[in-house]
Amino acid sequence: MNRPIRRVAFVAMLMTLALLVNVCVSYLVRQDSLNANAQNRRVTDAAFAQDRGAIMVGNTAVAETVQSKDQFKFQRTYPGGELYAPVTGYFSYLFGSSELEQTYGAQLSGNDDSQFVNRLIALATGAKPKGASVQTTLNAKAQRAAAQALGDLKGAVVALDPSTGAIKAMVSSPSFDPSDLATHDLSDSQKAWKKLNADDDKPLSNRATREIFPPGSTFKVIVSAAALDAGYEPDSQLDTSSYKLPGTNTTISTTCGDSQTLKRALELSCNSAFARLGVKLGADALRDQAEKFGFGTKPLSDIGSVASRFPDEIDTPQTGLAAIGGYDVAATPLQMAMVAAAVANDGVVMQPYLVESVRSADLQVLSQTRPSQLRVATSSADAAKLKQMMIGVVQNGTGWRAQISGVTVGGKTGTANSDNVRTPYAWFIAWAEDPSVAVAVFVQDAEMPNTDVAGGRVAAPIAKAVIEALR
Repeated sequence: MNRPIRRVAFVAMLMTLALLVNVCVSYLVRQDSLNANAQNRRVTDAAFAQDRGAIMVGNTAVAETVQSKDQFKFQRTYPGGELYAPVTGYFSYLFGSSELEQTYGAQLSGNDDSQFVNRLIALATGAKPKGASVQTTLNAKAQRAAAQALGDLKGAVVALDPSTGAIKAMVSSPSFDPSDLATHDLSDSQKAWKKLNADDDKPLSNRATREIFPPGSTFKVIVSAAALDAGYEPDSQLDTSSYKLPGTNTTISTTCGDSQTLKRALELSCNSAFARLGVKLGADALRDQAEKFGFGTKPLSDIGSVASRFPDEIDTPQTGLAAIGGYDVAATPLQMAMVAAAVANDGVVMQPYLVESVRSADLQVLSQTRPSQLRVATSSADAAKLKQMMIGVVQNGTGWRAQISGVTVGGKTGTANSDNVRTPYAWFIAWAEDPSVAVAVFVQDAEMPNTDVAGGRVAAPIAKAVIEALR
């Protein structure tokens, strides 16, 4: 073989080797990124040709797959519609997936490692592979009651089991119908997407877990916990007279007189007393207590959630405002439900979860959620004191509209107004015994004057409806 031919052969060998290396790298290293590429329609087509498993609430499918007479063979449908959209999310050809459809996408499609044996059996028998079903913790009665009580108001409701962290209801309003995005008519799907994203009310956003808002006076439960930890008692006397924030011209007025106990100040939701108390305790103590309840964490892995916030750098007057749930304090409704749940659960914060189990098509349990402890917010002794204080809020204070005959209910109202222009945010957090449940209600537009106790008037009856639905 002469030299030119050897050179050509050597170059060809190098090019072949380079091609093999590129193929190996693409398969082993770039496989996930290539599959996730929006322009890779082969993967999307394959996903839509799968018999995707159902998302269940009790014995009812709120998201399921039915056969279709088009190229995909299967159509994702949502019998739960708007009611369960904040939990199920959507499964769309053009826009991907969200919420449980995204988080449990591998299991629902049958591609999870836990379903390897099932795939082998299907391959051997020639059967069409089927995805696993996801069993949620939601209670249908509580979910419907929360949605009906919230009505057309913008906001969110979260209810959970204090002893386990299992979420019994999660509603975000306004919502959307996932079927509009899942349709195989891609033109209609795109129109629906544009309309939803152009809506100023943000129906695609889950207000229960993905947005944070000033919690108003519901934050006083956290301040009360910090006070008890510092040696205060429910009958400790607080100065409830008007309070001028140190170094400012801002005065927090009062309608509570000059002196009240800590318990009574919580019942009346005395801003001046809690602002003064927050300054005495200090920002570090308030921040530490908030973090013990879960602030600063993303507590829900089943679907997307954001961390609630107590500011890192804060001066004395800002601390006074933070103590009444203002300044830069912000929380999700899920987080505030966790606060109420911790009080009911002897001071222990449980990890919230939405998925009870995942089952294969032949009903084999592939995974089961076991309740786990997230934090210890306060001692059991202090939690018992907080329970009595919150019972007082419902029996003798601003939360009286949450009273239920024959049921022990503890709660705390909250009215948050950050700009003195919009109508206030209305909050109510509560726990109940028999049924054992903790609830947080957030109404983004209370549609009433800033001076009114919006949390008690608007949000408390919604929490009451949810608790009654679980009896």
